[in-house]
Amino acid sequence: MAYLKLENNPVSQISQDIFDKTQKTLCFVPNMYKKMGQNPALLDAYIYAYNSFRANSGFNSVEQEVVFLSVAYENNCEYCMAAHSFIADKMSKVPVEVTNAIRDGKQIPDPKLAALSKLARSLTVNRGNVSQTEIDEFLAVGYIEVNVLGIIAGIAVKTISNYSNHNTNPELDGAFAGRVWKK
Repeated sequence: MAYLKLENNPVSQISQDIFDKTQKTLCFVPNMYKKMGQNPALLDAYIYAYNSFRANSGFNSVEQEVVFLSVAYENNCEYCMAAHSFIADKMSKVPVEVTNAIRDGKQIPDPKLAALSKLARSLTVNRGNVSQTEIDEFLAVGYIEVNVLGIIAGIAVKTISNYSNHNTNPELDGAFAGRVWKK
């Protein structure tokens, strides 16, 4: 795989502002942000979409991580799998058996979260083209139609970061090192 060589580019004010806010919130700036920040439109779009998904997707924090991990799994993004495994375990309180099932490509023990992951994965792999049967199976566990659109928003967020990571290869941050992942 070819990687972009992003060295010694000046940081825009937009990216610097995001770095400063992130530093205050997380006490570090993830390497992924530093790579994405080389193009302020990319980082700004990602941060906006990420924050909107967190606030407006209609999913709780556990469900959000299931969506993010399922998409990152299908997109084979090692950085996001490690980062969101850490976030899921430490911040969102996702049961470790759920996180590990997604990481291992196995069945999630919770039927509702399993249906969420299954549809998120299918929408990702099939580029949004899924059958009515798949939608009906998702709705049968208690989700509603607008949740399908919430998954699409999560896919958009993760696709931005997954594709960026594939092409810039950020070094995994120490905070996420305990959850290294390879498919």
